[in-house]
Amino acid sequence: MTREDPDRLSADDAHILGLESAVITGHTLKLVVLEPGIGPLDLEALRTAVAERLPIEPRATQRIDTSGPEPCWTEATAFEISDHVRRREEPGCASRADLWRAVSKLMSEHLDHDRPLWTIDLIGPLGDGRDAIAVRIHHAMADGISAVRFLDEVLWDRHPEPNPRGPRPGLRAASPQRSRVDEALRMPAAVRRELGHRSSHSPFDRPISAARELAFTVVPLPELKAIGASRPTHATVNDVLLAIVAGGLRSWLGTGDAALPRLRAQVPVSLHHRDEEAGALGNRDSFLNVDLPLAEADPLTRLDRINAETSKGKRLDDAEELFDLFHALGRVKRVGEAAKRLAGSPREFSLSISNVPGPPAPVSVSGRRVERLFSSSEPAAHHALRISAISCAGIVGIGLCTDPEALPDVVGLAEAMENSYSELRGAAIT
Repeated sequence: MTREDPDRLSADDAHILGLESAVITGHTLKLVVLEPGIGPLDLEALRTAVAERLPIEPRATQRIDTSGPEPCWTEATAFEISDHVRRREEPGCASRADLWRAVSKLMSEHLDHDRPLWTIDLIGPLGDGRDAIAVRIHHAMADGISAVRFLDEVLWDRHPEPNPRGPRPGLRAASPQRSRVDEALRMPAAVRRELGHRSSHSPFDRPISAARELAFTVVPLPELKAIGASRPTHATVNDVLLAIVAGGLRSWLGTGDAALPRLRAQVPVSLHHRDEEAGALGNRDSFLNVDLPLAEADPLTRLDRINAETSKGKRLDDAEELFDLFHALGRVKRVGEAAKRLAGSPREFSLSISNVPGPPAPVSVSGRRVERLFSSSEPAAHHALRISAISCAGIVGIGLCTDPEALPDVVGLAEAMENSYSELRGAAIT
């Protein structure tokens, strides 16, 4: 996004928009589960509350205009809040399985490009009196960090200490300024560390359809921190999450140690701290590629190996080096496209695993406390599994998204990850 034309989509946002197709919807989904109330959530009251706060969020009333030489944001005509805050009619939606099926359908439906690219769908009340809210936001509009800010700006009830707009906990401060020569010398080493490590054939390297199947699980954030603190090198929460995923995949794939594939996970890294303005819009992500040691039977050894690799990548600023490199290559269109194809190859990484910090304190919607917050991002062609985590008031909600035609039984993987967490916790905290 340039200073001269702040409404033109950035190169990253335009690239994400261009990925949308008949089988790729391009959006993320946040599932909000509220505590039980007396009767269903008041739809009109929620519409009024959201509408009053939309002016805070610049993109909330804008659509993407693709009629010109480059896509840009423009004010949507005849904006109606009822088009964006709706009640999803799901007859017989009473159980957890019913809710998961309902949000799976939403995940597979494209957003209307003639309108702003977000929706809030009320689901329920469920059989236990809880209401759920599914928030969809197109990735061309927001990445993980800016999507969390969108929820804070327009959905959560106003609270005394709003979430900070600057770097979130766990994000590093901007790296010291280095000369152009230093940068040029560092980039090839970062590329060698993060790319070119061709793994075995990925079990997720499959074409996908437009169908989606979602499953969710939770882990307590204090326990993840305690597990990390128990290790000699003090593993991060994200390291522990990756170790849980590795343990879950190890048992779920069920091929035996000798036949387990070598999987690499692509882990998005937020670079919003590099922006001059803390509230910058759009996508500011890079990545690290991390080996998941599925063949390792010991859960603590798996964690230590993951921690050693991520620590090296962060210490050497690999994510920032790759961000600068891809943006430099992007100035030459064909070269930039070739570089992105390489980085997105299923032989470079098998699945994407993201982790975004959400509200640290309890939040509510229409006076109802948020009991669970989950995130879901869609799979891609030849990457038929996507795992996303988000924290809320000490609970980490993990969302798993697949195309059930390409990769069935994602519920079984969620259960395997729950068992993996129990195994890791038991080994680390005695």
